[in-house]
Amino acid sequence: MYKYFNEHNLPTTAWYCSDFSVKGGMDVEFGQKITWDIPLLEGYDYQFFKNSSTRKIGFFRFVNFGMLAKLFLAPKSVIIVHGYHYFTLFVILMLGKFLGHTICLRNDIPLNHEVLKSGWKQQLKKIGLKYVLFPRINYFLYVGTQNKLYYESYTISEKRLIYSPYAIDNDRFKNFVFDKEAERDVLGIGLKDKVIVFSAKYIAKKRPLDLLKAFHQLNQENIWLIFVGDGALRASMEQYIKGNQVLNVILTGFVNQQEIPKYYAMADLFVMCSAQGEHWGLSANEAMNFDLPMVLSDLTGCAADLVVPGSNGYVFETGNILDLASSIKSVLVDNTLSGTTTSKMIIDQFSYQSVLDHLIKIR
Repeated sequence: MYKYFNEHNLPTTAWYCSDFSVKGGMDVEFGQKITWDIPLLEGYDYQFFKNSSTRKIGFFRFVNFGMLAKLFLAPKSVIIVHGYHYFTLFVILMLGKFLGHTICLRNDIPLNHEVLKSGWKQQLKKIGLKYVLFPRINYFLYVGTQNKLYYESYTISEKRLIYSPYAIDNDRFKNFVFDKEAERDVLGIGLKDKVIVFSAKYIAKKRPLDLLKAFHQLNQENIWLIFVGDGALRASMEQYIKGNQVLNVILTGFVNQQEIPKYYAMADLFVMCSAQGEHWGLSANEAMNFDLPMVLSDLTGCAADLVVPGSNGYVFETGNILDLASSIKSVLVDNTLSGTTTSKMIIDQFSYQSVLDHLIKIR
């Protein structure tokens, strides 16, 4: 996205608190060392800043004094800060406007997740955000419907809300060249069989066992289920598959970025069944570039924006196995979708160009 901005006359520089994604390292949730196989630093200016913290989690995970010093020296700019949950980000949000910069907050918190939280710490956080942090921010860049509702719950005025949709490199997926018959043959899947694809880590938040149980209930011999990913719940999934003799299930293990598109290209349906903590779900964006129907849980953050129920998919109640199984059956067996609004029609609006069109309003 930063490269795209620079190519389209919006000079953009990225300040990074860490070089973890570039140099690679142990991803605890994948359970293995990860190095991405697509370029992450091409086409834009960037700078990495030393992290003085030794913590691996929590508010003080990133403490970048060099970045804070540069904030004082930088020419007046539009600064977009991705969240307020780390020390460095919080301090920039607190000081930036005072130093003459235009400060924009872009996070992805959905209101329907926030209302599930309670307790005195949550109440204290709300007071701090509303009366201390948010008044110091010029604009709030909301990524979708639920995220906008979150800001509105803090009585942020419409003039301070700028649409900044969650987007991926749609062209990379749309231009993917693929031999569907050959790739299916490698996995033993018939060309006329139906394929469900799940693309995420095998962790509790993603609830992969919900999909496995729903698939088991379907009991359709011509439908396959491919779990693209890996993670801590793999052993539990394998145990369920073996214990219940569930057929036609493939656990791929970790798949890097250049290989992921082939699984969408061979699929007939994309499913995401995440719970609280899934603020968006960008793999849904990826799948929609292949015009796949969508079945998403109601706590998947993008569900309100990317699914037109009955047209390009369905939204089911999170954790409701029967509802999930019924939604899958409606798409793959009963063929109930109208297709009036397709996934491709929707995802074309969630693009880098759409983000750019709205950002230039605040230059």
